[in-house]
Amino acid sequence: MAHLRSLYLFFYNVLQALGWALSLFRILSGFYATKSVKGTFSFSGELICLLQSLAFLEVIHGAIGIVPSGVLLPLMQWGGRTHFLLAIVRRIHEVQELPSVFITFLAWSLSEVIRYSHYALNCIGSPPDWITFIRYNAFIVLYPIGVFPGEMWLMYQALPFIKKENLYADTLPFSYYNFITALLFCYPLLWMKLYLHLFKQRRSKLGKQQKKKLN
Repeated sequence: MAHLRSLYLFFYNVLQALGWALSLFRILSGFYATKSVKGTFSFSGELICLLQSLAFLEVIHGAIGIVPSGVLLPLMQWGGRTHFLLAIVRRIHEVQELPSVFITFLAWSLSEVIRYSHYALNCIGSPPDWITFIRYNAFIVLYPIGVFPGEMWLMYQALPFIKKENLYADTLPFSYYNFITALLFCYPLLWMKLYLHLFKQRRSKLGKQQKKKLN
């Protein structure tokens, strides 16, 4: 049973790593071809939406206990990203060519290629020390870049379009414009919870790595 679980997680993480590597390639090749960040969503948006939707499996993994991550933090991360992608970026065409989309997608793709590659290698043995080092250090820069000049800036830029179209007024019992405005105030606090959790993981993993070297 444990072997099947490891095999499943290995293939899931390899699939995600390859998918995010492809999205990174599309982002960079699109930028190289057009010398512009305006085509980022058209080059990679649908693939990223698919990969992010598929990542709901990670919430299920935590819920049924095949990984030790629990449910709350994976759900927060998945819910925040998926809402950002499907409810805002994919829905509001006017924001799809903004530089903040390029910043967000580039930061996400880099961090996810690193994260899923590390997870996949961890399923079949001990990852090389240098991959573990990158996994638990790259987020220090990539996460703030993805959130502040990326996600939050784009949501702020989307507010006039949300207000103009009265977006989701026919499906939600509250003002979506007011919801996004409130979310922008709460977002740093929610993100900080995830960020500090990653620092906790970093201390634990790199501490173990250092002890192994000393022994």
